Amino acid sequence: MEMGKKLSSAAKTLTPSPIQELSHLAQRCNAISLAEGSPDFPAPSHLKNAAVSAILSDFNQYRHVQGICDNLARIMKEMHGLDVDPLTDIAICCGQSEAFVAAMFALIDPGDEVILFDPSYETYGVCITMAGGIPVYVDLDPPHWTLDPHKLMKSFTVKTKAIVLNSPHNPTGKVFMKDELEIIAGACLTKDCLAITDEVYEYITFDDEKHVTLASLPGMQKRTIITSSLSKTFAVTGWRVGWAIASASIASAIRNIHVKITDSAPAPFQVAAVTALKSPPEYFELLRRDYKFKRDFITEMLGGIGFQIQFKPQGSVFVFAELPESCILSDVEFIKEMIKQAGVVAVPGCGFFHTIQPSDKSPPADLSYQKRYIRFAFCKSDATLAAAAQKIGGLLDARGRLKLF
Repeated sequence: MEMGKKLSSAAKTLTPSPIQELSHLAQRCNAISLAEGSPDFPAPSHLKNAAVSAILSDFNQYRHVQGICDNLARIMKEMHGLDVDPLTDIAICCGQSEAFVAAMFALIDPGDEVILFDPSYETYGVCITMAGGIPVYVDLDPPHWTLDPHKLMKSFTVKTKAIVLNSPHNPTGKVFMKDELEIIAGACLTKDCLAITDEVYEYITFDDEKHVTLASLPGMQKRTIITSSLSKTFAVTGWRVGWAIASASIASAIRNIHVKITDSAPAPFQVAAVTALKSPPEYFELLRRDYKFKRDFITEMLGGIGFQIQFKPQGSVFVFAELPESCILSDVEFIKEMIKQAGVVAVPGCGFFHTIQPSDKSPPADLSYQKRYIRFAFCKSDATLAAAAQKIGGLLDARGRLKLF
């Protein structure tokens, strides 16, 4: 018997992506990685010391560290003016990813539709599908990734249950502005929908842009499930400490699902998380300053060799760069050549696009741009970024332009 036939319909949809193929090629070529949004520099010493201390103090068994919830409630009040009950409104999970998937299982019934903005981090759609829901993608308009209110409202149906918002946004680096948030909030209120947000880059914003949580808009706190984590803010992507903040009944459902799946986030890292959440304002100011330097370095480097940087990231740790106008290669083809010829890997943008041609009689949309973008991660050490720039620089012609095409 072919055992593959025994797989669930959800599992059958999870096929290897071009990104995975490129990852294998990059490993064989020992390429410098500007692909993953995972820092290659050390985590803050005081956090590592706190984790070591927790391990040595035998915080090594299943555990719920209430101090995380207490500090998150304080932060939500200070940053966003929200009243959050630390005893009932917060579920600690194994990273933002588990918080998000637990939220999907808590809220989505088979056939429910969930709206996402495209380009979109691919895990969102997968989680919705596994919960039995149907992802509905609303494309943001390049090159500035603007939200078209008409497209958004047209995407709602009687089956729409929720909308997903990631801001600051992966892969584009867009920070959704107050007027856009008001459009999204108005749609949720008018259509009686929930919102699930991914706010893992909340502290990484540039040029005086400020992150505003959708939950802070009038009428939205009870409708919004905020998911976030320590991972990006504190350079500890492997610690797997995240959370969901929601109304008590939804937070309880997420907590119950979390307990059934993983029982507890890593105990010593939960203890260390309390130290992280008590970090002084100076920590976050330095974080933004360091990342702004890295963003400026990589955007200037890419722009200088011909990439079209029409939108400079307002937040996150990524730049979504359009291929040079004269480049005839697709994003995947370009990355393959960059790995083989320069020993540098990034992520082809096609993996973030899901919008397809409409099935009705609407005029066909020009979606060719979906194969024209590359995502570069700049959450890397200065040495890594400089080495990548040097390797890519070795591919320049006499005019200082790339010779890959």
